[in-house]
Amino acid sequence: MNVRQDQPIKKIHGEIDFFDLLHSFWQQKKLIGATTAIAGVMALGYVLFAQEVYQTSSLLRPAAINELDALNRSEVYTLPSADALLKVGAALESYENRLNYFKAHQDLFKPLEKKGKTLEQSFETFNRDAITLTRPDPNKANALSSFIKLELTYPENLNGVEILNGFVEYAINSQREQISADLKVIINNRLRELETKINSARSSYRTEKEGKIAALVESYALQRATLGDELSALRMQLKIERDARINQLNEAISIAKSLGIKHPTTPSAMADAAQGSSSRLVRTEITSQDIPQYFMGYDALEAERAVLLKRTTDDFTDVRISQIRKDMQLLDVNRQVEMLGKRSNEDLFLKDIEPLRAEVYRLGNLQTDMSNLGLVSVDRKALTPSDPIKPKKALIVSLGVLMGLMLGLMIATFRSFMKIRREQTLG
Repeated sequence: MNVRQDQPIKKIHGEIDFFDLLHSFWQQKKLIGATTAIAGVMALGYVLFAQEVYQTSSLLRPAAINELDALNRSEVYTLPSADALLKVGAALESYENRLNYFKAHQDLFKPLEKKGKTLEQSFETFNRDAITLTRPDPNKANALSSFIKLELTYPENLNGVEILNGFVEYAINSQREQISADLKVIINNRLRELETKINSARSSYRTEKEGKIAALVESYALQRATLGDELSALRMQLKIERDARINQLNEAISIAKSLGIKHPTTPSAMADAAQGSSSRLVRTEITSQDIPQYFMGYDALEAERAVLLKRTTDDFTDVRISQIRKDMQLLDVNRQVEMLGKRSNEDLFLKDIEPLRAEVYRLGNLQTDMSNLGLVSVDRKALTPSDPIKPKKALIVSLGVLMGLMLGLMIATFRSFMKIRREQTLG
């Protein structure tokens, strides 16, 4: 088909001739080229002057079992590695922790300041749009599949790598401090509980000791009082017996004097004396009856009576009195009570508190400084990215050129249609 340079596009059977349309585009190639070039230059200008945006990330995984072994073996605080990862993830997700980190490192966020906005408002936008946290799937029981990924999207004028690594370290340290604080509280509560039990044992011991002392004192007092009563009764008995003996002697002396018996004699001797028997006769007398006391003669009886009247105590006459006095002297000092009262360290005598003391000692020596506790394993720290994620220069320039080309083709097509319409109107 031969079409002249100035020949408009012809319709064939009511449709545009495709080859005429292509020829029209060729005729307007300068327009299409200029439009494409302008759009490409604009896209190139945008990518050259647009602020570059980078993205970096940090990956955390559960800590090794040995990292948490000392804490878990304390029997005070149990923290599996999966739970430790979740605690750190919660700290990373916490707005309060992010804000506290921002306040503590405001120099890192200075580039976020914008006119008409406070630094806190700028951080609010940055926190909402720039930080992405991917938490482990709770439905996965395998701890090896657990992870926490923290991504940070930041402009080129911001030190995103330092911010992200610093925030991860800040979150981990905050959880370490929280665990240390919790551990101290739990240990202090346990120590107070153990101290209460030990004090209860001390109180029980003191009550038991005081009861024992009271029982011993009462028992000794009762024994002493009983011995004292026995001694008084025995002395009274001896005195009565002495008075009875004196009365008996008085009667015997009276009888002996009336019979004229001055010296000891016997009934047979008195009978022989009355008959005038020889004094040289030696007589042996056997009788089953007691000889009355007055046969002793009043000299001997008066001598015995005089001694009894001069006697001031009868204690020596009964061996039981010396035994009672010995027992009473032994009861004057209760050595068992004395030893109970002299105990200086009563804790040595407390029962069943050795396990409590051992637990107090163990808890008192537990390490509560968790500054080196390995809560998580930092599988990958944030690194400086080699290329920005925005703007995608090649894509934007390509899209700009393509859109410029499409715009040029649309303009060229529109001009061709307008030219056909004018010719049809004039024709």
